[in-house]
Amino acid sequence: MMRNERGIQGIGMTSARTRDRLVQRLREQGIRSTAVLEQIRNVPRHLFVDEALASRAYEDTALPIGLGQTISQPYIVARMTEALLEGFSGTRVLEIGTGCGYQTAVLAPLVREVYSVERIPELLKKTRQRLRDLDIYNVRLRQGDGWEGWRKYAPYDGIIVTAAASEIPASLLDQLAPGGRLIMPVGPSGRQELLRVTEHDGVLQRESLGAVSFVPLVKGS
Repeated sequence: MMRNERGIQGIGMTSARTRDRLVQRLREQGIRSTAVLEQIRNVPRHLFVDEALASRAYEDTALPIGLGQTISQPYIVARMTEALLEGFSGTRVLEIGTGCGYQTAVLAPLVREVYSVERIPELLKKTRQRLRDLDIYNVRLRQGDGWEGWRKYAPYDGIIVTAAASEIPASLLDQLAPGGRLIMPVGPSGRQELLRVTEHDGVLQRESLGAVSFVPLVKGS
């Protein structure tokens, strides 16, 4: 268990009752996966933000995590995870944009293997420790350029990208396994949409999952 003065379970605004209210809100917004909702309830989001923001951790809102990055709002994390895992029969998932590790922690117990790439070393160092403290060991982390993916362990049954670009990087599509699916926000700031791309017999089928707002997927490492 995590040796942290705020604790795994939390108190006050990070209590189980507060988490239950968040899960109920997500259910009312259309999240149906019981497994995903349980992960939203169980993952201690207050440990992924600065202590000054801990009282807001279970609001359904994005919060700053420093270095120009944010922790995604719980609804978006739940929506992307649900969209990835709906009908999912694979084992290996690539995550682009580890960030503070919240999306990683929600996803990891629901699949066999997660490979996650983060551009910013400072974020990756903190996330590595968080996941270790939470006893999450099926995640491999790497500092690098998310546009390039992680070819060493390709192909991936699922790819989830937590930053937006004007187009889906070709290198990520190349690393998608037959029958796999990719979830990613695409479009310019103010006009982004969440896409689900599914490979089927060599054809990529695209589906819009609605309007979203993400930080940009920056090239380079």
